[in-house]
Amino acid sequence: MPFDADLDELLAEVVERARPLAREGEVADYLPSLASADAGELGMAVVEMDGTEHTAGAVDVPFSIQSISKVFALALAMRESGADGGDEAHFWDRVGREPSGDPFNSLVQLEHEHGIPRNPMINAGALVVDDVLLEHCDRPAEVVLDLVSELAGEAARVDEDVLAQEAGAGDRNRAMAHLMSGFGNLRHGVDEVLELYTRQCSIAMTARQLARAVRFLANRGQDPATGEQVVTPAVARRVGAIMLTCGAYDAAGEFAFQVGLPCKSGVAGGIVATVTGELGICVWSPPLDRAGNSVAGRAALADLSEQLGVSLF
Repeated sequence: MPFDADLDELLAEVVERARPLAREGEVADYLPSLASADAGELGMAVVEMDGTEHTAGAVDVPFSIQSISKVFALALAMRESGADGGDEAHFWDRVGREPSGDPFNSLVQLEHEHGIPRNPMINAGALVVDDVLLEHCDRPAEVVLDLVSELAGEAARVDEDVLAQEAGAGDRNRAMAHLMSGFGNLRHGVDEVLELYTRQCSIAMTARQLARAVRFLANRGQDPATGEQVVTPAVARRVGAIMLTCGAYDAAGEFAFQVGLPCKSGVAGGIVATVTGELGICVWSPPLDRAGNSVAGRAALADLSEQLGVSLF
């Protein structure tokens, strides 16, 4: 699919159409750093496989990637644990692949299903993924940070203020971890798993950087900037499938209906998306809907998908 300078004009139009919708959402307030975000900020970045970048709005403002980090952690855990080979069944015995239908931090389903989270994109599933990373990596927090930095083409960093705030606001995540540990589904200490999880969520990146960073999933697992095979094509395909069905929490069906692309959101207002063989995309707008997804971000993605005709459906 050819893209040209007209895409810059289209992005500017999409961002301006979506901007008023931000008023329908509320900025996350469980952390001071999130609560202080400018609700009027909106940026969208689209990066082609050859590195051509198209942007509109606030694409160079760092924000904590929060649950978007689950995409990179999952890809790493599948790679390091051999989940793309003979050990695949073992990995997926510990975390499911189905949409949850419940909020991302719910404990109810986890109790009923004996400590096996529905998917890796909800918080409980991400904790199991991090437990796997602790098993297979000497310094998993550094491995995750190094990966996103390499994929973005420049150094990402952990926002230490966000990290400190996350550490004091993780009671529900701690409860999930203890519950799963009680069912035998965590092999490392709860504190160790939570430390890794809060650190990866506290990574600060921009929409431009994230749009670059997710391109490997659209490129059969290969970083188009360096040619490095980050994960196998099978892992890239499966991570994309999980994003499509589970990446927007209990609004994943609505995202599939409106946007039609693999997406992953975070409560700081970022959403990443991929177009297979073509694009990495990130949109950022802090005000969220009840499911924890950016209101203006979802609208902008739906508009762009429609305008470019890139929906999977």
